[in-house]
Amino acid sequence: MNAVNFLAETLFDLYIMIVLLRIWLQVARADFYNPFSQFVIKATQPVVGPLRKIIPGLGGWDLATILFAFAVACLKITTLSLISGTAINPVVILIVGLSILIAAIFKILFWVLILRAILSWVSRGNNPIEAVMIQLTEPLLAPIRRFMPQMGGLDLSMLVVLIGLQFLEMLVSDVLAKLF
Repeated sequence: MNAVNFLAETLFDLYIMIVLLRIWLQVARADFYNPFSQFVIKATQPVVGPLRKIIPGLGGWDLATILFAFAVACLKITTLSLISGTAINPVVILIVGLSILIAAIFKILFWVLILRAILSWVSRGNNPIEAVMIQLTEPLLAPIRRFMPQMGGLDLSMLVVLIGLQFLEMLVSDVLAKLF
């Protein structure tokens, strides 16, 4: 059962991250025609497309996609409960689904920042994935760069954001642990 559990958890986590990337791409107004953006759109469109006809957006937020991400997180918990043979409690599924979604947001932020850092070392600037990573992360990095002095040509804003992200993740985990 551990292998099946691992496979189910990995597949759900990857798809949750793809759905969250769709939300982030929309918020960042990233290039829709970029091949990476097209992959994310095509991977989520079969479900999000019909949902958008039913659930309208609110204040620039795509509520259909957000609800879909939450539903996938809840489906992950339900599937893992069925695989392990534990009881299914709807309230627990909703709470744990929300915590999975919050954890996935931190994971996707972390990995996109790391990917951008690696691509900046090896890419020559003509990589379409790097272009999207810049569009996604620049709103996080630019404010830090304004306040940090240059350190001999090194851009330490990425390090500051990663440390702040880890701190924020621990803080949210502590708050959620106390609440639930």
